[in-house]
Amino acid sequence: MSTVLPIKGLEGIIATKSSICWIDGDAGVLSYRGIDIHQLAEHSNFEETTYLLWFGVLPTASQLADFSKELAFARALNWRIYEFLRNVPTDATPMEVLRTAVSLLSLYDPDEKDSSHESNVRKSYRLTSQIAMIVAIFDRIRKGKTIIDPDRSLSHSANFLRMLNGANPTETATRALDVALILQADHELNASTFAARVIASTFSDIHSAIVGAIGALKGPLHGGANAETMKILYAIDEAGADPVEYVKQMFEEKKKISGFGHRVYRTEDPRATHLRRMSEDLGRSAGNPKWFDMSRKIELFVNAEKKLNANVDFYSASTYTALGVEIDLFTPIFAISRIAGWTAHVIEQLDDNRLIRPRADYIGPPYPQPYIPIGKR
Repeated sequence: MSTVLPIKGLEGIIATKSSICWIDGDAGVLSYRGIDIHQLAEHSNFEETTYLLWFGVLPTASQLADFSKELAFARALNWRIYEFLRNVPTDATPMEVLRTAVSLLSLYDPDEKDSSHESNVRKSYRLTSQIAMIVAIFDRIRKGKTIIDPDRSLSHSANFLRMLNGANPTETATRALDVALILQADHELNASTFAARVIASTFSDIHSAIVGAIGALKGPLHGGANAETMKILYAIDEAGADPVEYVKQMFEEKKKISGFGHRVYRTEDPRATHLRRMSEDLGRSAGNPKWFDMSRKIELFVNAEKKLNANVDFYSASTYTALGVEIDLFTPIFAISRIAGWTAHVIEQLDDNRLIRPRADYIGPPYPQPYIPIGKR
């Protein structure tokens, strides 16, 4: 029995060294490879940010062009994946389908038996493009719509929105999704990333690690908070209620308001700063600012009443809704973004691997306990 006190949820425990992402929760800082998230959200795109996460530096113009071409070229799925998507149960959720489809991808990956660094980079290109395709294709299949083939001339974000909605997106919509994907691309050792690194540390394959990450993200305590936020907004709208009064009632009934507070940040989540702006811009440009307006009223009230700040999930809810995304696709889109960080972490783990094997603080019956023969129990 250990004399060291366990830390519930491993809060504050340093589990590994990493050069990918740095967070200062007290100052509200999030950075990828040392570059502030605000700089990336203002000036970068998803392709460039993914390159930064994978290779550690910002690309030159020619490197970015080649990288974008590689990602676009990877927009391909084996025909058996299409058959799987057409034949899943009608009540399957998008996250269940994505989890299972990614497992199937490994069977048809040309580098399946190769776990070298170079092979894992090639697999990362494919996984990043394929996960976005799977989400869009399944959504159209379940709605009885025609599947839209990928357009390799479009950016990652624009191609996803086209495959999802059946038409080329506006520049505003493309930029909004690009920023959302940048903001959620990595967040250090969150639950899903840690799960991926644990699996990778056993020398399992990268597809298994990503399936584990998706399984962790599927949990509502990790990837589902923005969906819960949007359900609250829908309920307020349906009831024709005042947002502040509705939330007051929720507080009185001891109900949780999703999208506020964070395990790490003691200030405003820096990702929320940009998503707030995206939500407003999209709502105004579409002539339907009600979701932003409701969100802003709730945010101001909760901050004044409970001293809680909005996190990344709060404004991503109204942002995705303004993009025409349904609630049960919010978490899959999180995966479309976070695959950039997951793969970066898996590669980093395998480049300097040690099996992740923590200990538990035993609290069972004291040792030794006698073994009682079955006839005397």
